[in-house]
Amino acid sequence: MSVDSSILKIAQVARKASNRLANLGSEVKNRALSMMSEELLKKADLLKKTNRKDLEAASDKGLSKAMIDRLTLSDKVIKSMADGLKEVALLPDPVGEIIKMWRRPNGLLVGRMRIPIGVIGIIFESRPNVTADAAALCLKSGNAVVLRGGSEAIHSNLAIAGILGSVGEKEGIPEGAIQVVPTTEREAVRSMLKCEEYIDLIIPRGGEGLIRFVVENSKIPVIKHYKGVCHVFVDESADLDMAEDIAFNAKVQRPGVCNAMETLLVHKAVADRFLKRIGERYRKAEVEIRGCRETVRILSYALPAKEEDWGAEYLDLRLAVKIVDGLDEAKEHIERYGSLHTESIVTQSYANAQRFLREVNSSTVLVNASTRFSDGFQLGLGAEIGISTTKLHAYGPMGLEELTTSKFIVYGDGQIRE
Repeated sequence: MSVDSSILKIAQVARKASNRLANLGSEVKNRALSMMSEELLKKADLLKKTNRKDLEAASDKGLSKAMIDRLTLSDKVIKSMADGLKEVALLPDPVGEIIKMWRRPNGLLVGRMRIPIGVIGIIFESRPNVTADAAALCLKSGNAVVLRGGSEAIHSNLAIAGILGSVGEKEGIPEGAIQVVPTTEREAVRSMLKCEEYIDLIIPRGGEGLIRFVVENSKIPVIKHYKGVCHVFVDESADLDMAEDIAFNAKVQRPGVCNAMETLLVHKAVADRFLKRIGERYRKAEVEIRGCRETVRILSYALPAKEEDWGAEYLDLRLAVKIVDGLDEAKEHIERYGSLHTESIVTQSYANAQRFLREVNSSTVLVNASTRFSDGFQLGLGAEIGISTTKLHAYGPMGLEELTTSKFIVYGDGQIRE
């Protein structure tokens, strides 16, 4: 069977499953998710053993430490996947929710009801935990899902999906509701992107190159973000102890993810004191600093920043640092070089905090908190299917509600149109 034929069959099975899944009761979906969570924990050793095949291949290919980190299924990651499934089970089911209703002058009662989108195609790289997160969110929101992970995680993805699918079928979930494309051939992605008759939405997760490829080749609507150039702005009124902890966490806690800080902006009034403090912590953590002229004067070990550093998504222990005159210059810098992903201000000024929230146009904006909280699980969505910076039809981390659309429902009493 050709790649095109194989992918078409997968998509057709998903469409059939989605029609049944859309009408499943919450209790069936919730029980399935809970049982899936338990089974992942029971099969943790099997998952780690399978994952080692991918890790060994990644090491042989010379993949970066950041990529290998994203690929690793540790006990912590497996528990996080299991916790995510349970948390999604506890969330309100959006399917069938009446968003609002109003009565027309002719007596018609008009409303909007949430319904599943249908079949969601997920194309992603490295992180096998995406398989569990996406499956949970799609299942709870009544959508079938077709997952095409990167070749570097093929064994891990198939193992996770196998566990979820086996449990799901025992618990009344339609066969084909959760599928992983079993081939690593790149042509499979092109084939998925042509299945507009069966797949309703494509969500790519990965590097900018992958996402641009998907956008350029898809016949199906795409929700995306190209990269995460996230900023932290330390205002002149900031509590510097707080600012230090936030700036360190945002860069160092997990540098290889899209919500890690890539540029630190510091008000000139506190730059000397603050940069000397945070600079030492960064040095101990082996963070390479690329700074503006004034930053290099304060931190002699910093490298001079080039123009391309301000818009760079390093995904590594490198950081661009710029000293600014104030909030207006910080906003201008973010607007010019940012990616509409996540920005944070550290300040004790209520007025500056409110201006930052209102005037910075990114999909997640924080006050006195690390950019690392721009994550569906951390924001209470249970898990996230991805992050959108496109504004249509979602903006920011996407959870259950963002995987539904709405239809009009109308109650009449014999009305006819004149």
